[in-house]
Amino acid sequence: MKNVNINTHKGPSFSFANRLLRFLWSIVYNLLFRFTPRPFHFWRSFLLRLFGAKIGIGVHVYPKVKIWAPWNLSIGDFSGIANDVILYSQDKIEIGSYAVISQGSHLCTGTHDYQKKGFPLYTRPIIISDNTWVAADVFIHPGVVIGEGCVIGARSVVSSSMPAWKVCAGYPCKPIKERVLK
Repeated sequence: MKNVNINTHKGPSFSFANRLLRFLWSIVYNLLFRFTPRPFHFWRSFLLRLFGAKIGIGVHVYPKVKIWAPWNLSIGDFSGIANDVILYSQDKIEIGSYAVISQGSHLCTGTHDYQKKGFPLYTRPIIISDNTWVAADVFIHPGVVIGEGCVIGARSVVSSSMPAWKVCAGYPCKPIKERVLK
């Protein structure tokens, strides 16, 4: 758990440099990323790399994906991130190869400690392993690891790590059965 600021009531949680870079990203995002034609994955990958993201080959990031800080993002080869996904990358988000993050899903790496005065912000990375599918409208909490080959069912809330090669779903998300490839 990385504590970003002791008291969010008394000052910003992130450095001036971080806030300035996010401001520049928001300009690029709104002018050059968000309104590009759907097939222009190469262009959006280029812009993400320009801001420090590690993007593999054959990656499809759609134009309406919201990315808080590209420099905290890593996406492996041949993965897809659908429209309306939110990558709230206050900390690292690692998405493996051949992974799919479906529309409306929200990967959130930051939260606040409501039991402490000032609600300090803390962040934890999210890891989505190779060959996974995060279905539509899934919420993934900070610090979660989704195991290789795992499928997370639509509208699940994932507050703890999920094992490899399982189909998982629910609120809270739990393993349901083995994932068997045919």
